[in-house]
Amino acid sequence: MTLLDRIAPAILPENRPPVLKTERLVLRAPRLDDAPALVPLIGDRRVAENLSRVPHPYSLKDAETFLASANRNDEQVSFVVTLHDGTLVGGCGVGPFMGEHPEIGYWYGVPHWGRGYATEAARALIDYAFNDRGYEALEGGARVTNPASRRVLENCGYVWTGVILLPVRALGGVSVPADRFRLDRERWLAHVETSARYPINRS
Repeated sequence: MTLLDRIAPAILPENRPPVLKTERLVLRAPRLDDAPALVPLIGDRRVAENLSRVPHPYSLKDAETFLASANRNDEQVSFVVTLHDGTLVGGCGVGPFMGEHPEIGYWYGVPHWGRGYATEAARALIDYAFNDRGYEALEGGARVTNPASRRVLENCGYVWTGVILLPVRALGGVSVPADRFRLDRERWLAHVETSARYPINRS
């Protein structure tokens, strides 16, 4: 019997985030049956080593533990990101991490890199964080060896604030340099007025 088998549907979180739909993507709350699709994507070392809290190797039990705990408190909001046909391509979320303000985070499976999904989903997530959650500022970060993630934040209007050392679980807790970024509500509103904005639908 797995962890998922022991969780009754009645005790699943009721206050799930809304479904956010963009031109190509759907951001929705994680479901228990996402585990088999989640493992090979986030379990790829190239993904895990760019995230601070994800273990490597990443097991089915790790996925089940995450899915069982996702969105069980109001501070941390987690989404999985799928294509419109339901194919799971990654995940994202917003909540407290290490700074004064909430932080967005995201990851995508290697087969889905280089297609603009991260920026498209991040814009929807940021819009949700400012408009639905009422945040005044957001933080973000990326390893200095991950320029693609840095570009996502910059494409969304984030401003670089410095470099810190960040422990990475997949690397055995070794600390690595990471760029830090910040985005204020006012800057976001100005940014979306002057850039191509993906339409976002909520359901």
